[in-house]
Amino acid sequence: MTTLAHTLTDSRTMFRRQLLHLRRYPSLTVMLIGLPVIFLLLFVYVFGGAVGAGLGGGRDAYVDYLTPGILLFTVAGAVAGTAISVAMDMTEGIVDRFRSMAIARASVLTGHVLGSMVQIFIALFAVLGVALLIGFRPTATPLEWLAVAGVLTATSFALTWFAVALGIVADSVETASNTPMFLSLLPFLGSGFVPTDTMPTALRLFGEYQPFTPIIETLRGLLLGTGIGNSAAIALGWCAGISLLSYVWAKRKYNKRAAS
Repeated sequence: MTTLAHTLTDSRTMFRRQLLHLRRYPSLTVMLIGLPVIFLLLFVYVFGGAVGAGLGGGRDAYVDYLTPGILLFTVAGAVAGTAISVAMDMTEGIVDRFRSMAIARASVLTGHVLGSMVQIFIALFAVLGVALLIGFRPTATPLEWLAVAGVLTATSFALTWFAVALGIVADSVETASNTPMFLSLLPFLGSGFVPTDTMPTALRLFGEYQPFTPIIETLRGLLLGTGIGNSAAIALGWCAGISLLSYVWAKRKYNKRAAS
């Protein structure tokens, strides 16, 4: 068996391990769905009338505006579970057991990433379903829906590798549960919940140039037909950069800790 085939086989095994974890602990997936749904309902029904009036269309307009930001919030919240899962493997001895077996080192991290991607998309489908039930009305064509799926996949992949790296470098599971929390704040500090031009100057500049804003604007443009300009290119550039740097960081730290 070639090295590549060996790695793919081991990665598939580790992926199945993560799927078994998802099946045995469904409460985690429910929690990852529940928080974005709560925020969606809270902002639509408590703040939607006031904010929607500023958008010129009332609560219905705000549901359309908010949903892309909630989808990204869902991704950002879900990857925290990835960091926790990786930290558990790193601190509870399972990596030492894997090291004693004839398995590819990269397969352990690949299994975490693939398992997390499945969990993220389960959460995204559920949150999108709730958004549709309360009035979200996208105008996207099938091709645009495919592009939305592509953007969400690229974003999920990038943030998952970043969470894997955070889980590896964490000293404990508790630390790993806290370090990714800032990711959930970025949609609030961008265009996820309100237009950035309503913010004070310093916050507006941060909101416009942080990585989540072009991703949200790309999703919003594709789903609602409002145009995306250069947001897609910027968004994919951020995703590619975060993916590459996070992968290199995670791999180096994992190999160093696994060898120690």
